[in-house]
Amino acid sequence: MGKRKRPIQFDDKRLFYSIQEVAAHFAVNVSLLRFWEKEFDNINPKKTAGGTRQYTKDDVHQVEIIYRLVKEKGLTLEGARQTLKARKDDETKRIEALERLKEIRNDLVSLEDEFDRLHEYQKYTKTPVEE
Repeated sequence: MGKRKRPIQFDDKRLFYSIQEVAAHFAVNVSLLRFWEKEFDNINPKKTAGGTRQYTKDDVHQVEIIYRLVKEKGLTLEGARQTLKARKDDETKRIEALERLKEIRNDLVSLEDEFDRLHEYQKYTKTPVEE
């Protein structure tokens, strides 16, 4: 019988998780996680001076993505790399769109403030504002 998954109970107070906890979370060997670190740039756990790996929630999320691609969808490592690259391109586009939307929002807020100032000015002046 294979390993059983032992889900990590993520806690806001806790910053790091050991490689053993992450391996147990996905029911894989510790050596597989080390191998994936070498094969995929997006898995970068911190290492202590003694070489102990410390996974953040983001690192665990990255492992989860690779786990799904390789173990659940059955992709090869190269297929998983290509999928991650395509997703990264999509993610880059999404981030750029969000940044542009933030700029547009700031412009709209600025215009709204200007309209409010003009409205206040018009209320307190006797001369009508030209249309």
